[in-house]
Amino acid sequence: MMRRLLAAAALAAASAAQAQSVAITIDDGPNAGNTPRMSAQERNQAILAALAKHRVQAALFVTTSYGANTQQGLPLLQAWSKAGHAIGNHTVTHPDLEKVPLAEYQRQVMECDSLISTQPGYRKWLRFTYLREGNTPEKIDGMRTFLRDHGYRNAQVSLDTSDWRLNEKLEQVLAKDPKADVGAIRTAYLAHIKQRALAYRELSQQLQGRDISQVLLLHHNLINALWLDDVLAQFGQMGWKIVTPAEAFADPVYQLEPVRKVAGQSLLLSLGRTLGLGMMPGGERLVDDGDYEIAELAKKGL
Repeated sequence: MMRRLLAAAALAAASAAQAQSVAITIDDGPNAGNTPRMSAQERNQAILAALAKHRVQAALFVTTSYGANTQQGLPLLQAWSKAGHAIGNHTVTHPDLEKVPLAEYQRQVMECDSLISTQPGYRKWLRFTYLREGNTPEKIDGMRTFLRDHGYRNAQVSLDTSDWRLNEKLEQVLAKDPKADVGAIRTAYLAHIKQRALAYRELSQQLQGRDISQVLLLHHNLINALWLDDVLAQFGQMGWKIVTPAEAFADPVYQLEPVRKVAGQSLLLSLGRTLGLGMMPGGERLVDDGDYEIAELAKKGL
């Protein structure tokens, strides 16, 4: 009897160890701009409160000109660090590496670093803006050499989302009517996150033959100030374990450097393209920038 119980416990432990995991990363923060319904401080606090409620340690990838380099915005950044979250680099002005000189992009990384390195949560992690790593061999190889020389990790994304697109719709609706019922947008947003999560999980199984530790990309915006709590709860309901970004990046898949034929997408999509694989059934929803959800909301008059 005891042997059967031990065997069952070992099987349960093995299953738990292989359970799908996800790390939460937030780009473009802290955003000190104005939005309907909530001030910058209220948005920042709401996102931090949702993470604290679910006992999640996340990573904030800082674009300093969005507020961190101002007297009003710096305390927003400091609040993330004090709460125990990792602080990573997302440049100064969020330039597109495909449109600016390599030297300018590298300069912005170093300038951002000079501010964020003062924070206790600082990590030498770079999240490429627009997830674009360069459109020429000079830029791609130049940035990879730059990262190695400066001890930086490329903070890859496996679970990409279009939260920014749904956030645009949310702000547009509330700008017209601050008291508008935005429940349909909330429902669409949660469905969008779930669809992307399941699709990228399936893709990881196709490419790696296993569940990788996913890295989720969200943004420091109003939609997450309102509903990040619901997003985190939904992952719990799906049976996903939320881990720290450092734990996720320890997965060997994030050591891979695929040749990116199409920029600005998930690491998994890039790996698939490098292997010459076509789009899986339904995979067009992974690259439509939320067009499906926006079209469904339009049918509801939004």
